[in-house]
Amino acid sequence: MWWGLSFCPRMNPPQNNPAVQAVPDDAPQGELLPGLKRPSARGRSVRRIGEVIVSLGFAEAQVVEAAVDQARERSEPTGKVLVETGVLTPDQLAHAVAERFGLDYVDLSIFKVDMGAANLVSPAAARRYQAVPVAYLDERTILLAMADPTNILAVDDIAMMTGLEVNRAVTSHEDVESLLAQLGRIDEAIKDEPEDEPAEHEVPDLRESADDAPVIKLVHSIIADAVQRGASDIHFDPAERETRVRFRVDGVVSDSTTVPRRMVPGVVSRIKIMAELDISETRRPQDGRMGLKVDGRQVDIRVLTMPTVNGESVVMRILDKESVVMDLDALGMADEERGRFEKAIGRSYGAVLVTGPTGSGKTTTLYAALKSLNTPDKTLITIEDPVEYQLDGVKQVQVNTKVDLTFATGLRSMLRADPNIIMVGEIRDRDTAQIAVEAALTGHLVLSTLHTNDAPTAITRLVEMGIEPFLVASSIECVVAQRLARKLCSACRTQTKISKATLAGHGFHVSAGISAYETVGCRRCGGSGYKGRTGLYETMPMSDEIRSLVLQRASANEVAEAAEAQGMRRLRDDGLEKVKQGLTTVEEVVRVTGTN
Repeated sequence: MWWGLSFCPRMNPPQNNPAVQAVPDDAPQGELLPGLKRPSARGRSVRRIGEVIVSLGFAEAQVVEAAVDQARERSEPTGKVLVETGVLTPDQLAHAVAERFGLDYVDLSIFKVDMGAANLVSPAAARRYQAVPVAYLDERTILLAMADPTNILAVDDIAMMTGLEVNRAVTSHEDVESLLAQLGRIDEAIKDEPEDEPAEHEVPDLRESADDAPVIKLVHSIIADAVQRGASDIHFDPAERETRVRFRVDGVVSDSTTVPRRMVPGVVSRIKIMAELDISETRRPQDGRMGLKVDGRQVDIRVLTMPTVNGESVVMRILDKESVVMDLDALGMADEERGRFEKAIGRSYGAVLVTGPTGSGKTTTLYAALKSLNTPDKTLITIEDPVEYQLDGVKQVQVNTKVDLTFATGLRSMLRADPNIIMVGEIRDRDTAQIAVEAALTGHLVLSTLHTNDAPTAITRLVEMGIEPFLVASSIECVVAQRLARKLCSACRTQTKISKATLAGHGFHVSAGISAYETVGCRRCGGSGYKGRTGLYETMPMSDEIRSLVLQRASANEVAEAAEAQGMRRLRDDGLEKVKQGLTTVEEVVRVTGTN
């Protein structure tokens, strides 16, 4: 449940909250933070709304005068008539009202709402007053986004509920309703979530704190916000005075909100209870898992807690089954690279490796391959750590070191289970590599991942692990290296020219400049200029020449030169091609591939 005055804690916002300096009295006019604008009329006498609308350039004077006459006839506010007739948008009306009264205007579709502040007021009160706290301005003051800034009763009541001073800002009625809907969506998750079982070693004071309504609502609101933004991870990073909450969206981490120090123990304990971890243990790392339903979508969350000098850190990995791409058509492979990959996985035996750093989408590529290969005439078995997504028709085994079920031991057992296709989540050691190679040589198609920076290095890495070169040369059919680059937001990207000198400065060797697109930022992408990700690939099939080099124990550079001579396109070249196509930017390609 949401809470009111009797449950509301006195929360001390952190000093480094970016909203603390949001609206100083001597700040310049215009936009202060994304979505927050200072009025140009602060301190002046109140003007008529029609005059403000005209001065802002939202409508012509004649149109406004006609609306004023119509409003008088209907005994309705001029702004309402202008919105109903389509002259103004709700956002423009809110902006005009803020300008009229010399108040700040906040666009909640852009402004990063502090969930800790938003949860200070119950949804019933927020909906009744059409007002929601959206940020802390200092230790004693909150920024209150209001659809009707003249409602002084609402300001006074919210000041009493929170025990804090209130600074008004104007927003549209639609923005308030949208924010309330966003905050309320997690209620479905709370209702659908099974009752938490008590921890085996329960600590009464922490459990009581974690069951307190403000803490529960704050935790669930953070999770709901992360799912809505498409975050893959939530980080609770403890500091001396507070805990920062950060989201990883499209591979990039950014601050979301903060948790006041006095609420941190309850928040961590609540997460532990949901993940069925021991809330009394704070000295060692713990792993757990939970399931929630948000907006009707089943979301699995892996939880890791770690002790740090400033307190327990929590990382939550969000596994949203509906958001994962398990289709080769949607991975972003160019036709040539995809053709080589499909030819390799279409064989009845051999090994296909996908390489890249953590978070580069290797497992997703293998899942897409499994989906394309999953037919009734084949038996597919995987061993993973962990099993992130369950695939129909595939036998999936979870690594469990507590019972000595490792990649190597599991793989040995899988070979006796009559499989056609085997997927090994990761080749980490010599034993796993040896068994995988032998399986590929004895009539099985083996798919696996390896942590190397590019495709040629994967071959030499296996040899370095202790696998004989002749086994590597005979078993490997194809190696794919990949990265994930953020895609340009299609709603706001703008065309540009990139000079030859600029490209050369980033390590690209081209004969001339290129036409491309650059970031702008809009509501749809949250101001970043990027939305979603696409893959960058280099695909290296094993040719006779490369097999000969492997037998000679050639270096990765020699293997790479041979592969390029045979038509392999490097990661950065594939990235540059996607820049030309308007899918991403040069800066993003350099970020994910490094510099040469």
